[in-house]
Amino acid sequence: MFGKVAADVLGLSDVGAVIKPSDYDKVDADDYIMHEDNEKIYFLIKSKADEYCFTNLGLVHVDGANAVSKKRMLRRFNYVNNRVSNVYLETAGTVDLDVEIKFTLGNETYSIDVHKKHLEELKDLYKALLKIAEMQRENEMHLGYAQQSLEMSANSIKNITKTQIDLASEFEKVNAYAFDWLKKSSDEYRVKDFGAVFEKYINN
Repeated sequence: MFGKVAADVLGLSDVGAVIKPSDYDKVDADDYIMHEDNEKIYFLIKSKADEYCFTNLGLVHVDGANAVSKKRMLRRFNYVNNRVSNVYLETAGTVDLDVEIKFTLGNETYSIDVHKKHLEELKDLYKALLKIAEMQRENEMHLGYAQQSLEMSANSIKNITKTQIDLASEFEKVNAYAFDWLKKSSDEYRVKDFGAVFEKYINN
């Protein structure tokens, strides 16, 4: 009953609608947000069957098989483990009622139909996803540089020998240094929270 009421209140159809922040408490996805970890909803598209909830940490997709089924499949894709790519926005033609935002997240490709009256809001999401994709590409490249730098440094000293060297002690030191270097690089370049990007581009 609540689902029907929410659909009526939000004016939903099979074509998605952009939900206002004041109505986030009327959607299912809000129940699965990691509020305890400071996760926040920044953009939400809802149709009768599906919800696409974009947060600072990832995409929460409440996947409905069809508009009449009560069953839902909850799917989460965190940005830290899933790269954003192939971001496109398809605007409406003269007789079209909907626009489309398309993107790939990890191994999943999405094509979401949204009513054309929400085009301006969708432009904001398009910009945010493009920026996240750009940052992820650059961070992946920088992480690769950090790993190559460590390998080059290791190769440059591997042939250096010392008399009466304590091999176990030296190995422990080198291993600890390498671990710290890689962890520091990973923490810096594997971004988990893209809240700043959404804050900059989303104007809802």
